[in-house]
Amino acid sequence: MLGTSAVGYAKTADVQTAWRLLDYMAVDYGGAVSGGQVKSASEYAEMTEFAASVSARLTTLPPTPERAKLIEGATRLQAIVAAKGPPSQVADLAHGLAGDLLKAYPVPLAPARVPDFARGATLFAENCASCHGAAGDGHGPDAAKLTTPPIAFSDIDRARQRSPFAFYQVIDQGIDGTAMQSFSSLPSDDRWALAFYTGHFAFSNAVAKEGERLWKTDPGIRQRLPDLTALAGMTPDALAKNIGTERADAVIAYLRRHPEAVVQQAPGSLDVARTKLSQSLAAYRSGNRPAAQELALAAYLDGFEPLEPMLTARDAALMGRIEIGMGELRAALERGQSADQVASRVQVLDGLFDDAEVALSPDAASDASTFVGAFTIMLREGLEALLIVVAMIAFLRKAERSDVLPYVHAGWIGALAAGGMTWAIATYAIGISGASRELTEGFGSLIAAVVLLSVGIWMHGKAQADQWQRYIREKLSRALSRQSAWFLFGLAFIVVYREVFETILFYAALWTQGNGGVMVAGAGSAALILVAVAWAMLRYSQTLPIAKFFTYSAWLMAVLTVVLAGKGVSALQEAGIINIAPMASVPRVSILGIFPTLQSIGAQIFMLLAIGAGFAMNRRRGIARSRS
Repeated sequence: MLGTSAVGYAKTADVQTAWRLLDYMAVDYGGAVSGGQVKSASEYAEMTEFAASVSARLTTLPPTPERAKLIEGATRLQAIVAAKGPPSQVADLAHGLAGDLLKAYPVPLAPARVPDFARGATLFAENCASCHGAAGDGHGPDAAKLTTPPIAFSDIDRARQRSPFAFYQVIDQGIDGTAMQSFSSLPSDDRWALAFYTGHFAFSNAVAKEGERLWKTDPGIRQRLPDLTALAGMTPDALAKNIGTERADAVIAYLRRHPEAVVQQAPGSLDVARTKLSQSLAAYRSGNRPAAQELALAAYLDGFEPLEPMLTARDAALMGRIEIGMGELRAALERGQSADQVASRVQVLDGLFDDAEVALSPDAASDASTFVGAFTIMLREGLEALLIVVAMIAFLRKAERSDVLPYVHAGWIGALAAGGMTWAIATYAIGISGASRELTEGFGSLIAAVVLLSVGIWMHGKAQADQWQRYIREKLSRALSRQSAWFLFGLAFIVVYREVFETILFYAALWTQGNGGVMVAGAGSAALILVAVAWAMLRYSQTLPIAKFFTYSAWLMAVLTVVLAGKGVSALQEAGIINIAPMASVPRVSILGIFPTLQSIGAQIFMLLAIGAGFAMNRRRGIARSRS
């Protein structure tokens, strides 16, 4: 194990050093060579040494299919440097090699938690200002004593080619042959804080203010910097290729001062989920089980849950595995499993988060995936609400109670209007916390399930009765009083808003990807299908004998009751209101409300028993009436 660890560390160190040398050459070669002539003999010698060192380090890395191409590129870089080639060619090749190197040999590229900009300022004053100057201009009190002048971080041209990761690498390893020593003795969090602070000097506060405005108003920019990993590796020059130099400078200026903005942006953050799970494991190892449980729940609600809509649209199976894994982790903490078992579950989740990062990356987004996601979400959620509302409308038409129809229509139209307000809140105002989402979905589902249970049993009972016309003529007018009409309004509102709420969360996530037109096309296509389904149901119900209509409607209500019961309990489990007892043998079929936990399956079994008891009672009453 020690040997394997040492090899892994050596590989990581070689990759990081080679990347740092390539990044340094890309930026500094122009100070050594210009127009095919050497400008500075000492810097040119340094560039020659660095190019040779990159080639040597690449040959020591473990064999991979990409290594030969990397070595070939490094050899070409050496030749260009030896021929005193143009700086632009060296910069392009060095940057390209650096990117390919990290793809072939991934190493940690981002901080474990959000860098503390204020902490970075303190560290810079203590360790760096004496040489680089308090303003980062390279004119510190000790600068004149140095053979190699310290870097001026305020140089805008250099700053545009530097990422926080590049600063972190130099801080971590230092620069051989210069007074820049390694600060690897500092904690990793401090090195990242120092890296982000060092990268802000070239951009004024006024520019950062403009960057804040751009960041908060342009979802396309937020899409390009979805997490700390993207921000840590982003240079202003790279971002400028997509949004222009001035806008790129402004956004980078803001985010290097406020990296927390990346984590706080909707939807969620896998970095938050990872950090809180790590903290949960640490608390559990120290014997603080309540804190561990709270942190594990926070990892889901604050980190992963807001990402569910987008991940479901991209990879629903992966989303389901993560959701199950996080539920099983909380159950393991509740049962008091060993710390090693808990650590194993956290490790599995970390691997699933890696897969989720790939699925959620901007490169994985496409017009096709956005269209399919928007179409599927609208059709799935809309169909559930549509079945209930259309059944209510058909029932009232059968009963010739068109005077009550406005209450039902007001219910579903009001739910759509409330959904529009939810969209505004989720997209432009304060956002909706993970707990609020799950509680709304959970309680909304359970309330609708209980109401549908009673309605379904009532309809089934009427399907057993004779003399329908007399029943409708004599009793329906009393059954559908003003109070009952408002009851129908409430039912229509609840069942539709629950589905609209969930749909809004999905669409708010898809909207941030910048494919608004494609999303609208997918939603519109699904809406057309829903309209066709509603028309067919209403037309068919008009010709259906009333006894059969009530029978079919009763079974429809029964099925939806079971589905909503499972969904409601599952949502409340995710909110931490109900405990979780995993059932590994049960598949996860979310469209049917089936989730692999004892509580959700138990709720569905309870509803099935209640439906069975209600239907059996109706049959006995029907038999008794027929005999009498």
